[in-house]
Amino acid sequence: MKILKANRGSEALDLNYPLLAQYLERFIREELAWRGYQKGLIGVSGGVDSALTLALAVRALGAENVHAVAMPHQRSAPTSFEHAKLVCDAFGVKLDTVDITPIVEGYAQTDPEMTARRKGNLMARSRMMVLFDQSEKHHALTLGTGNKTERLFGYFTWHADDTPPINPLGDLYKTQVWGLSEHVGVPDTVLHKAPTADLEAGQTDEGDLGITYKRADVILEHYLKGYPDAYIESLGYTAAEIERVKTLVNRTHWKRTTPATAVVSSTAINEFYLRPLDFRIK
Repeated sequence: MKILKANRGSEALDLNYPLLAQYLERFIREELAWRGYQKGLIGVSGGVDSALTLALAVRALGAENVHAVAMPHQRSAPTSFEHAKLVCDAFGVKLDTVDITPIVEGYAQTDPEMTARRKGNLMARSRMMVLFDQSEKHHALTLGTGNKTERLFGYFTWHADDTPPINPLGDLYKTQVWGLSEHVGVPDTVLHKAPTADLEAGQTDEGDLGITYKRADVILEHYLKGYPDAYIESLGYTAAEIERVKTLVNRTHWKRTTPATAVVSSTAINEFYLRPLDFRIK
């Protein structure tokens, strides 16, 4: 079964997945190399995004140069770890496990007013802390796993999911992640599961967002390219869906930018002091 069919409207989301896989493999190799790394490290959650990132890293670097880490919490769904193990076995990568429960609960018990949402954010940030420590341990650069849809919606924990310096999936909509995952052989169990951050019991991505990824992605592509609402509605999308997508994008722009700096000189970083990534002093 094909994950992604041709989309209605002027902007189709189908991609040449064999060519895309080759491009992303090269991207991973080159981005690691100029930073002085030959190994990659990935937090494997049991979801399709981290599974695809792992698959691409293995194709780019070889399984022996990819480290995978599962970071369960005591309230994580058991299937999350089971699916993480399934993915690693499928691509020949050893899976290490770091239980983040002591980290999270050690802090949470200091605050009797701790909410489920705050604890979820704490879990996400704790996982990134572990990944960067494991990166130092293995001299393996951490790879991000966030997709374009979630980034545009601000559906990530700030200074957690968005932190890794390399993100192969950052310009792929969720539906394109599914399509590429099918091409590279991500196990069907992971490919077809309902996406969830697994930070709160019963949580699903689409439940939080209020719209399915398949519908959101088409609206996003047309909205970002300047198509009017009336045209998008003519494709079969409701005014409420379009407004939901626009609201999520526009109210979360701050999460996709570098920190706001008060400029007091002519050498302010990211304002005047700019350098291309491939410029290196010998």
